Amino acid sequence: MDADLIKLVNKLQDTFANLGGELDMPQLAVVGSQSAGKSSVLETIVGRDFLPRGSGIVTRRPLVLQLIHTPVAEHPNQTYTEWGQFLHIDKRFTDFNEIRREIEQETFRVAGQNKGISKLPIHLRIYSPNVLDLTLVDLPGLTKIPVGDQPSDIERQIRSLVLDYISKPNCVILAVSAANVDLANSEALKLARQVDPQGRRTIGVLTKLDLMDAGTNALDILTGRVYPLKLGFIGVVNRSQADINAEKSLSDALEAEEEFFRSHPAYRNIAHKNGTRYLAKTLNQVLMNHIRDKLPDMKARLNTLMGQAQQELNSFGDSAIYGDKNQQGGLILRLMTQFARDFVASIEGTSVDISTKELSGGARIYYIFNDVFGHALQSIDATHNLDNQDIRTAIRNSTGPRPSLFVPEIAFDLLVKPQIKLLEAPSLRCVELVYEELVKICHNCTSAELQRFPRLHAQLVEVVSELLRERLGPTTEYTQSLIDIQTAYINTNHPAFISGSAAAANALTTPPKQVLRRPSQPVSTESLNGIASQEDDEESTDDATVNGVSGRDARSVSSTIHDRSRGAASAPPVAPGVAGSSHRHQSPKGHHHSSRHASGSSAVAAGSHGSGTAKETFLTYFFGQNGPGPLAGSTVERANAVAGVAPAGRDVSGADPSLDSGLMASRRSMDRGNAAFDMKSLGKHIEAVPDTTGHMTMREEMETNLIRSLIQSYFNIVRQTIQDLVPKAIMHLLVNNTSQQVQNRLVASLYKPELFGDLLNEDEALVAERARVKALLDAYRDAFKTLSEVTLKST
Repeated sequence: MDADLIKLVNKLQDTFANLGGELDMPQLAVVGSQSAGKSSVLETIVGRDFLPRGSGIVTRRPLVLQLIHTPVAEHPNQTYTEWGQFLHIDKRFTDFNEIRREIEQETFRVAGQNKGISKLPIHLRIYSPNVLDLTLVDLPGLTKIPVGDQPSDIERQIRSLVLDYISKPNCVILAVSAANVDLANSEALKLARQVDPQGRRTIGVLTKLDLMDAGTNALDILTGRVYPLKLGFIGVVNRSQADINAEKSLSDALEAEEEFFRSHPAYRNIAHKNGTRYLAKTLNQVLMNHIRDKLPDMKARLNTLMGQAQQELNSFGDSAIYGDKNQQGGLILRLMTQFARDFVASIEGTSVDISTKELSGGARIYYIFNDVFGHALQSIDATHNLDNQDIRTAIRNSTGPRPSLFVPEIAFDLLVKPQIKLLEAPSLRCVELVYEELVKICHNCTSAELQRFPRLHAQLVEVVSELLRERLGPTTEYTQSLIDIQTAYINTNHPAFISGSAAAANALTTPPKQVLRRPSQPVSTESLNGIASQEDDEESTDDATVNGVSGRDARSVSSTIHDRSRGAASAPPVAPGVAGSSHRHQSPKGHHHSSRHASGSSAVAAGSHGSGTAKETFLTYFFGQNGPGPLAGSTVERANAVAGVAPAGRDVSGADPSLDSGLMASRRSMDRGNAAFDMKSLGKHIEAVPDTTGHMTMREEMETNLIRSLIQSYFNIVRQTIQDLVPKAIMHLLVNNTSQQVQNRLVASLYKPELFGDLLNEDEALVAERARVKALLDAYRDAFKTLSEVTLKST
């Protein structure tokens, strides 16, 4: 029965070594410093030379050595009685020198040619009638410093490897120490004490007793008076290197060892408790007792492992590939339904596996709508790409050859439509982001059962992705049409736009004092642009005439400010006395400043003499004292002549006297004698050369600010509409439509009997893993059954 115990453990050890089981088998681990004689002890126990020898570190992989006792005549035709067999190769080795070479080659194969180590063990079974049933693990020798090309952390690697074995409660530690070294320096006992502080599962082995100094002995150690161990110390005498070189047989070495203990004066009384033969018997008995003690724990552990293996096997599903078409169809239909359900649940936020670490599913779509898309629209400035020159050019182009009294509506339409187009790019990007999130949701919809069939999962993802691609086109087109709809009809009767434009007009026309006093920088610019205008040095004090017109007609004033200095261009020069009465002081800052003040003075002077009513004064201010007669020079030229500014599109490279004439610019055509002078360089004039002076007349500045204000007002209305409609369109055309059609599309595309076999083709790695788990479960069951029978026999 005891022999059956060790054979059972050996069988379980081999099985779980192949399958990767987690059951810790009772075993003996040999631990000792390098060159302490571990391999010699094992060879003496086996009775054959089979372990690699050499200087430095030789054992670089754990060697699981299973000694199996066999009858002398197992087979009548068998010519050998001892042989070895590795677990990694199906071959019987009768020559133990070949076993040594195979160990060396297997070590090189895994651990490399240098002096590195590996945790992967070598399994070797030795069958012999001269051994007792025993299982030992030969571990690499403990070392302190790297030698040669050994890794710099070789000490840490070996210590970690040894601790992995001896720290298991089912492991009995065989601590080998050299007797000619002080026991206090024994690395093997030091490691054993770390994991077995009470010494319950540690056996001390003293080697090299014959090499101790004359007059010294290890009697106190062997009797347990120096370092007490429950399992005690056993002394052995191995062959010396000279004996090995002389090829002294192990049988002769055993006889010499017995003779040493019988004849030594210190050890003769304990000779029956020392020696290699006694060590083998002791280890055999300790191992069997240890196995017997651990049987209940092993059975409990096997119960747990069987439950875990069964649960893992169930997660892989039935290994049958469902040869029946009805069973295959039912499985595919169930997996399709579950996939579609998970897809919809992820969007709606009702999924069971909702993450608490990051946004997922429909929450990411809401984030796109509210944060990404919303912030993108709000960051667009309605007029950031429109400078004053663009607005002035649009106004002039929209009036044609005729001057306008009001701000042309065509100019507003022309300018606002490209600004509305700025909303198209963020809207289309919003559609793309939602589409990408839906594709991610589709790829994340899986389950453990669906992972068994990678082809089916790939086809499900492909069908849903194709459906999303189909819906992406209509959604993008509709989103573009929303922008086109807004540009197709500019609704200036929108309530919000009407109130906004009225407020802008009032802001432009409320303070008429500053209109006359500072025609080039009206007060209304502060309300539109948020920037206060700087004060000039000049101040006008007598503006009473124009004050009477300030509240007459807001629309007329705000829409007919074009060519404010037109009248001044045709008016006669102002007398010095009149000019002096309308200014406290005069400090011109350039020619255009003086002309601007002169034009303002002429209007004020006309009002101060009481030459007409308020209406006449208003018209005089706009058209001059001579009225809008057919004076020489174009309207634009006359508007800019007072300010001394070259009109846009005019060639100023020539010596044009209009730039230097100041207030007398209106008489240029009369002085020249004919109008043909203006037409000489028409080819140069017609090119739209930008006005590099940067100065605008009062009317142009008022019109520019008014247009800019109206564009901002209308753009805000359209932006609010787009921000509301685009998410709704995406939800209706892309998200909801896909959610409603996903299951029907999956069934229509994949529920075809001719596809069942291909779709249910399982992953090869999963099939191999399931086979391994099934074999492991069978091994657990067999081991549990065997352990139960052994327990019954023992009782």
